[in-house]
Amino acid sequence: MTSVQSAAQSFPKTRTEWRQALQELPSTPENIPAFFFGHGSPMLAFPESDASSADPVLNYAGPKGPLANFLRDFGPALLEKYKPKAILVFSAHWETVGERVVTDYGDENPLLMDYYGFQPALYQLKFKSHGDTALARRIVELYKEAGQLARTTSVMEARGQDGRGFDGPGLDHGVFVPFRLMFGEEFTDVPIVQVSIDGTMSAEKNWALGKVVEQLRREGVLILSGGYLVHNLRDFASFSEDSANGLVKDFDSAIVRAVALEDPVARKKAMFDLMQHPGFRAAHPRAEHFVPLYVAAGAGGDGHVKVVSAIYSAGTFAFGL
Repeated sequence: MTSVQSAAQSFPKTRTEWRQALQELPSTPENIPAFFFGHGSPMLAFPESDASSADPVLNYAGPKGPLANFLRDFGPALLEKYKPKAILVFSAHWETVGERVVTDYGDENPLLMDYYGFQPALYQLKFKSHGDTALARRIVELYKEAGQLARTTSVMEARGQDGRGFDGPGLDHGVFVPFRLMFGEEFTDVPIVQVSIDGTMSAEKNWALGKVVEQLRREGVLILSGGYLVHNLRDFASFSEDSANGLVKDFDSAIVRAVALEDPVARKKAMFDLMQHPGFRAAHPRAEHFVPLYVAAGAGGDGHVKVVSAIYSAGTFAFGL
């Protein structure tokens, strides 16, 4: 067994292990890491009374599964360690091509229920938060200074085509579903601004758009970029480690190994090479849930990386330590 393979055995997968990893994160409000995290699916919001099932995917991805438990630990740890002045979030569920669009929703961020076919309770979910006009405008200026088109969007404007046919204003479920578990249903102490990812699915472009906002980490802004390491709606079995095929599980492991490389040049190359991995398309027929990983890495700069959780399909990584 190689040293890399041996090291992989120590990545945190249990609650005891990821709590230890969270505790080990440096408390640096003056230089907050950027995080990629598994944002989960609407199944996280299922009523717990309805979540008992023989279905391995629901057991894994639902409100009693490991990701739900991790998110409940993750959010409070972030607030305690970093005391952020604001949260800048990217999500797999909002993409634009040719320009960055930044939410400026004012006193209350609306919610975009961008999913279908679920029980009525999932369309009554609440997550109360607010935006930050000054931060939204600053983000726009940073992108413009980097030579990119950028603008804000208000509650009066539909968010635009997101690749799934949902067209309205609001934070999408890749934000409010995990944030409800992380921060509670009413979270008004810290403003939240969302920025669209690059819809070309280019690793380079998404890395670059993260790099533009890197400096905000040193201004008290917590950058969170949400997606999934495995996301194939044509193969629901792939969402659970118990039912996924070997090729997809190999890809998930390859991501963790690439991210954990110490040398930043080698790490970046290994991360870009992941799109040529034999299991990539089996895990991601379309790459929108994967490229947020590059956004977080770009925002983290050349600093160290910590694998906070290696939960299958939904790992969490801290960039820029």
